[in-house]
Amino acid sequence: MTTKKRRTAIVETTDCVACGCCVKVCPMGAIHIDHGIAAQVDRKKCVGCGKCARECPASVIEIREVEIGN
Repeated sequence: MTTKKRRTAIVETTDCVACGCCVKVCPMGAIHIDHGIAAQVDRKKCVGCGKCARECPASVIEIREVEIGN
């Protein structure tokens, strides 16, 4: 099995205030607010553009490279 790396948004959910700013700026519709508690990223949709991380007022979103199976 070959592994590849791709960029994706990671939310530190314990510090997320669920303001929804990231949801509004995500061009892929990859983020939603889970039960009004914290933002969740759909990694299948996320392209790692970083718009959400730049917009987050709490600075709890990071763009990281993660390994994906092929």
